[in-house]
Amino acid sequence: MKNIILETEMINRKHNGFSLESKGIENGYIKEKYGKYGDQNINGMPSLSIPLEWKNIPENVKSYALVMEDYDAIPVTGFSWIHWVTLIPGDYTCLKENASLKDEKLIQGVNSWISDMGGLNKEEASHYGGSAPPDKEHTYTFRLYALDKEIELNKGFYLNELYREIEGHILDVAVLKGKYKN
Repeated sequence: MKNIILETEMINRKHNGFSLESKGIENGYIKEKYGKYGDQNINGMPSLSIPLEWKNIPENVKSYALVMEDYDAIPVTGFSWIHWVTLIPGDYTCLKENASLKDEKLIQGVNSWISDMGGLNKEEASHYGGSAPPDKEHTYTFRLYALDKEIELNKGFYLNELYREIEGHILDVAVLKGKYKN
């Protein structure tokens, strides 16, 4: 399989218009309520999902896929921590705050809170799992893939399944980064 991340980064540079924003990020930092310092959680996992909005949408979009990852977790956990993976209908231009728990049209995959380090079951981990850096400030990367087809996966899918399904169907990708304090 091709390296999807590198492929999509090249697409983003080529089109240079599709963009992702969030009112939940100020001065480069994710607001505390969307992570471990917030009040909402599922068995200890921060669950108040951050609002997102996208612009300059490519033509012929049928659906979107969103992946939120923490690459700064690699030295601590041994892998990049997946915080959110979800399929979004093609007519959307935003996700409202707490969409992970309130929007039934989203099809959400499992995040890394399903691992031994997170301790949640598949149902609990099939939501937004907010920022919770264990050692220092971490940077979180959001990638929104604009796709030319509707992706057919069931709730609780894994990130590798998503990457297999979207390969060859990526119209563009928008990237957003935000930091969260330890």
